[in-house]
Amino acid sequence: MPDVQRVSKSIETFGAEGITVHPRPDARHVTYEDVLLLGKQRDTEFNVEGYPSEDFLQLVEEAKPDQVTLVPDPPEVLTSNAGWKVSENMEFLSNVIERLKSQDMRVSVFMETDLAEIALLADVGADRLELYTESYAEKYNQDKAEAIAPYVEAAEFAGKIGLGVNAGHDLSLGNLRYFSQHIPNLLEVSIGHALIADALYFGLENSINMYKHVLR
Repeated sequence: MPDVQRVSKSIETFGAEGITVHPRPDARHVTYEDVLLLGKQRDTEFNVEGYPSEDFLQLVEEAKPDQVTLVPDPPEVLTSNAGWKVSENMEFLSNVIERLKSQDMRVSVFMETDLAEIALLADVGADRLELYTESYAEKYNQDKAEAIAPYVEAAEFAGKIGLGVNAGHDLSLGNLRYFSQHIPNLLEVSIGHALIADALYFGLENSINMYKHVLR
């Protein structure tokens, strides 16, 4: 409880364009069994994010999501708190991405706004980057123009080298509209904690449609 399959189906019925899950070895977000069940029942896009350990790779190969988002958070890390240093993981990421794409899964890589690191994503074969937006969220209330500037630059650069742009982490009803209005080439945002917190006050269906309204 809650029934993850039922909630997922409801979220799709309420208008969400996709479902994102982040299975971890300790299963505190979602279990591996949940991921397999969701893979069988989805009606919209299914995105599985996580650290590409062998167990994780075998899981997504069985679940066959539309997209896999690679996040550099090994088991001892409490939550996602940094983007990939592609320059330090070129061979590893290249091999993982090739393996996933050979099975028709789109691959996104969780990244900060360092243009030199983003440039290397094309070399390792990624389809998209997911901008890690904690810094934007932290600075938004102090100076939103300054907060978003590096993300605009990163998104523009990503578009020039042929990468799609996703975003996620600490985005909310309070800061999402400004972000989506200013980021070029933005294809997808993943909202987890904030949406569920909002659902406590507004209900799940209302919350989803509030986020959709902000994005429109």
